[in-house]
Amino acid sequence: MTYCVGLRLNHGLVFMSDTRTNAGVDNISTFRKMYTWEMPGERLFTLMSAGNLATTQTVVSMLEEHTKAAEHRKTGIMEAPSMFLAAQMVGEMVREVIKSSAAGGLQSEASFGATFIFGGQVAGGAMRMFMIYPEGNFIEATDDNPFFQIGEHKYGKPILVRAYDPDMSFEKAAKLLLVSFDSTLRSNLSVGLPLDMQFYAKDSVKKGYEKRITENDPYYRQISDGWSNALRMAFDSLPDFVQA
Repeated sequence: MTYCVGLRLNHGLVFMSDTRTNAGVDNISTFRKMYTWEMPGERLFTLMSAGNLATTQTVVSMLEEHTKAAEHRKTGIMEAPSMFLAAQMVGEMVREVIKSSAAGGLQSEASFGATFIFGGQVAGGAMRMFMIYPEGNFIEATDDNPFFQIGEHKYGKPILVRAYDPDMSFEKAAKLLLVSFDSTLRSNLSVGLPLDMQFYAKDSVKKGYEKRITENDPYYRQISDGWSNALRMAFDSLPDFVQA
């Protein structure tokens, strides 16, 4: 399992993903789950993945191959005229990879399932973000649905729902996501550090600030400890139960 969040703000996008993958308690590894393709000034795409590791890596490798091989370049995302068509290309590739994997007859398609968050901008078009399902179809982030979570999302969702503000700064969004991830890390061993974070400023059409956050990162430790203390103080401030 994994945990990834894509946050849509009025002035940009924020992406964060963990790096843990596991095939049982004795086989835990670290793999990057955030990937970026860019032509500064022309287009910027960021993709995050959750699900079967072989499926997600194959999809990423095929996307990468289609940006380099001359015979595939016209059908690659770096040639897509819009974010919608780029998302459509990624969706078609996801569907093809999963069907091809399941064609061996060893397991059902569900065993090879993977979900993706895909966001960015093509120059001249709008900044957009999509969640792409294993079937290849997708939905778009809107004002009513301004963030996407994939993987182990239930523990980190409450803080996002309560504290998200479309006008918040990148710095506040990073704080919000770190609280969300810390809650998930403490609740589920299948999500783990380090975390990858990236900002994208609307209409910049280039990669923004990015960072890998480790367990010893001073700011992460401050957020993790501070949030735990704040929750204890909030709990203690509530009235005690009275036996009627």
